[in-house]
Amino acid sequence: MASEIRNADLWESGARKIEWVKRNMPLLRGIEQEFAAEKPFAGLRVALSVHLEAKTAYLCKVLAAGGAEMYVTGSNPLSTQDDVAAALVHDGLNVFAWYDATDEEYHRHISQVIDARPNVIIDDGGDLVNLIHNERPELIPDVIGGCEETTTGIIRLLAMDKAGALKFPMVLVNDADCKHLFDNRYGTGQSVWDGINRTTNLIVAGKNVVVAGYGWCGKGVAMRAKGLGAEVIVTEIDPIKAMEAVMDGFKVMPMREAAKIGDFFVTVTGCADVIGEEAFLNMKDGAICCNAGHFDVEVNMAKLREIAVDSYLARNNIMGYKLANGNTVFIIAEGRLVNLAAGDGHPAEIMDMSFAIQALSALHVVKNKGKLGKDGSMTVNVPAEVDREVALRKIASWGIEIDKLTEEQEKYLNGWEV
Repeated sequence: MASEIRNADLWESGARKIEWVKRNMPLLRGIEQEFAAEKPFAGLRVALSVHLEAKTAYLCKVLAAGGAEMYVTGSNPLSTQDDVAAALVHDGLNVFAWYDATDEEYHRHISQVIDARPNVIIDDGGDLVNLIHNERPELIPDVIGGCEETTTGIIRLLAMDKAGALKFPMVLVNDADCKHLFDNRYGTGQSVWDGINRTTNLIVAGKNVVVAGYGWCGKGVAMRAKGLGAEVIVTEIDPIKAMEAVMDGFKVMPMREAAKIGDFFVTVTGCADVIGEEAFLNMKDGAICCNAGHFDVEVNMAKLREIAVDSYLARNNIMGYKLANGNTVFIIAEGRLVNLAAGDGHPAEIMDMSFAIQALSALHVVKNKGKLGKDGSMTVNVPAEVDREVALRKIASWGIEIDKLTEEQEKYLNGWEV
């Protein structure tokens, strides 16, 4: 076993966190029992780069129960929880991660994970896939395939696939209905405001909240802001999504106009420079910005540091940047993913579905070794039967039953003659 973590003595605290989420993740508990009995990953090395907190740790333990030799790192320098990392090491997993890693340390930890010559990749944002392709292409023949957790990573994978650069199959976990319809909307919606509220300790009711991007994550953030009593403004580049926002009861305007009236700003786009120099200079004194997209480029921190005349720590995890016009703009968690860099991420019950999809998709990759990607595309959709199986398991865990089609109804729906 190999590891590079901050403090191995923290393991008991991490173990308690993992046990807590396990109690609230019945789907993964069931999958863990199945994997332990069948050992589908026996003899395989799995490299995982996902936000390293308790729910991710439990996913790692589920895969390990299935026989996988786990090599684990984080997918964001500020989302790793050192006690959780220690708990995994205590349980015999290979972990390379710590909180507040420098760029050099973060890159080293990812490199240490792929040094194991992984057979299966579990990625969140595409860092493992990109590193293997760009810096360690000699590892590609060992990789059966993998899974990508988030929208941003899928954008990168699709671009690689289109260019013919993706050399092994990757399952697009985020595109599964049981992932993006629930994780992105309800998970992001709640966890973003958990992070903002615990960090700022300020009221949301009566404030103007600007949500940049109205995809499933943006819908969740806007819905929760409305529930907290805010006036919500949406900025968009897609006219269809803009129409959705209007019909959902929100104002829609360009960022240059929204910047003038916003109190809180949340970027949820997967793009870069969403809040840039023009927006910063238009903001009123005391505006608070944060990012809920994967990478720390949506709020243009480099530009803000360049135009600021002074900066200071205003509160733990909040930096104030004073501009030449006399106004101060506040940034939560350095513009990194606010729900994890300033909170504990999505609720356990939500990640139960997401990680059930992840675990079963990894199983699909292994069971179909050499078969995926034969259609000319290395990006693979989650099988519909996996999506449905997770949904059925979830509602069963709630004690809910649903109707089933009768033979006559099946015939009616599948026929063309009335």
